[in-house]
Amino acid sequence: MARQYWVSQVPYLHVASGPFFNTFTTFQQILVNTTTPAPVIPANLFDVGVEIHLEADGEFSNTGTPTLGLGFLYGAATPVTTLAAPTALTTVTTAVAWPWHAEWTGRVRAVGTAGSIQGAGWWMIGTALNTFSVVQAVPVTAAGRVVAIDTTVAQAIAPGAVWGTCGTR
Repeated sequence: MARQYWVSQVPYLHVASGPFFNTFTTFQQILVNTTTPAPVIPANLFDVGVEIHLEADGEFSNTGTPTLGLGFLYGAATPVTTLAAPTALTTVTTAVAWPWHAEWTGRVRAVGTAGSIQGAGWWMIGTALNTFSVVQAVPVTAAGRVVAIDTTVAQAIAPGAVWGTCGTR
């Protein structure tokens, strides 16, 4: 009998905002707490050709002109796999609850402990409460579009950021 495929969301879907973060200069997961844990992709869920679409949004505030970069991470243990590494942009001073938005789509190319996924996406940050900046591609290199992943164990998947100073959520 042939396999049947259905489009479905992977639980846990977020119903509350994550925590505020302040000044971290390395790219890291930004859903790190017990009230809004990162969604987990179950072990062996992926087949070759499966496509995933990630989307995240939030807000940031600052008092200076820090840099901000957004992307996505796969995995709960160290090292975490970077699916979409950003190039950080300088933000405008005195932002208060300005929006950010990021999206990434990838297609599984191989499964197993030496699996891989190929994808690309974009992100943008607000330059006011109702205006976004120029769209930024992620990843910023062609080589970064194919990423090694382990599909044999459950893995968290979450947005990530690099933030020069002040706070983001």
